[in-house]
Amino acid sequence: MNNHLFVTLLLSSAFAVPGMAQQTNSDVSSQPAATASQTSSQGASDRQPVPPDTPKDFWDGDDPNLVNLITHPMANKKYVQRQVGPIRDRINELDQLTSENSKTIKDVDSRAQQGIQLASEKSSLADQHATDASNKAQLAQTAATQASTRVSAAEQMVGNLDQYKGGSQTEIRFRPGQSALSKSAKEALDAMASPLKDQRSYIVEVRGFASGRGQAAIAASQKMADSVVRYLVLTHQVPVYRIYVMSMGNPTATGGAKQASGGRVEVDLLKNDMVSSAQQ
Repeated sequence: MNNHLFVTLLLSSAFAVPGMAQQTNSDVSSQPAATASQTSSQGASDRQPVPPDTPKDFWDGDDPNLVNLITHPMANKKYVQRQVGPIRDRINELDQLTSENSKTIKDVDSRAQQGIQLASEKSSLADQHATDASNKAQLAQTAATQASTRVSAAEQMVGNLDQYKGGSQTEIRFRPGQSALSKSAKEALDAMASPLKDQRSYIVEVRGFASGRGQAAIAASQKMADSVVRYLVLTHQVPVYRIYVMSMGNPTATGGAKQASGGRVEVDLLKNDMVSSAQQ
């Protein structure tokens, strides 16, 4: 490779020397003509000479041949490196900036995607909570409606609690000084209490009366009433809370009227048909 380059340089020099000699001869031959022209132009009016052209091309005024091409400053590697070095640095800087911008864009896009995904998850969770809240609200409304219905029914039932009407009435007679039930008294209580089995919404009023005065009459009437209550509870399983007992004693003692000898117990059966129909 070096030999070929050396041969090329020699050939170029050989071709360049005749050209330079011819140029020198032409310059020498042209000097007399130039002297003559100068002499002839001295008589003419003084004029400014035309400025020579300043070449601005690659050769910068040099003859475009192989020698000038090889010896031209731009053919130097260091010159080329000095000219290309800043451009290469700027290109590397631009590549670095482009890489950093690309990385920043990817990070921003990744964070944006994460934010969108998080917002979507929160939106789905909020929708689920809203659905749960709506279902709970519907259940609460249903429960409130049922409670209101029950309260209305309870209010109606409470309002009807005192709507008892008199039913059958039985009077049990006792001999003087006795509180035991006779056969006829038991038969009368059986006739009244037998239909009460498995029934509700009724009460039994038991009022005892006895001859005599004061506390003795009240005590005697209490014994007779207790005999009636005992029989109803033990024989006919009438609940005690449905029986109301009152020892009246001898009410006629204060009015001057005479009480019949012995004593009696009045048994009244009261029913509430409205409560019974509501429960059914």
